[in-house]
Amino acid sequence: MANAITARAAEQDVYDRFVLQFDSIVPTFSVKRQAKPVFSLGASGQTVTLSGTAGVLVTVHSATGATTFTGPTDLIHPEFRVLKEARQTQDFEGYVSWGLGLSKPTCMRVFTLSDPARLVVDLQTPTS
Repeated sequence: MANAITARAAEQDVYDRFVLQFDSIVPTFSVKRQAKPVFSLGASGQTVTLSGTAGVLVTVHSATGATTFTGPTDLIHPEFRVLKEARQTQDFEGYVSWGLGLSKPTCMRVFTLSDPARLVVDLQTPTS
């Protein structure tokens, strides 16, 4: 099982970036668009609404951050053009999920990097 180490967000010229970093490898993952920034909080059935009007759900399988994760689990960036909030919504039974609250639906690019192991979600920002 991979250990989630930290999460961060950054604003670039043509995209906002969300990064999840792991200790060894990036495990299997899914990244899904949502019409609204409303996310389930794990198995509790409770929901949370993040900043913005659209959402993206990032789910990592065979991962945990219970003893290894450092840093905030709610990243709020009202100054970013697209990514307004990123919040951990689950870390339970091998699943780690993060909800991304977006100012609007946008094109995205998802990829992994190594050394260190990272899952990257780039969200395109307006060019004007």
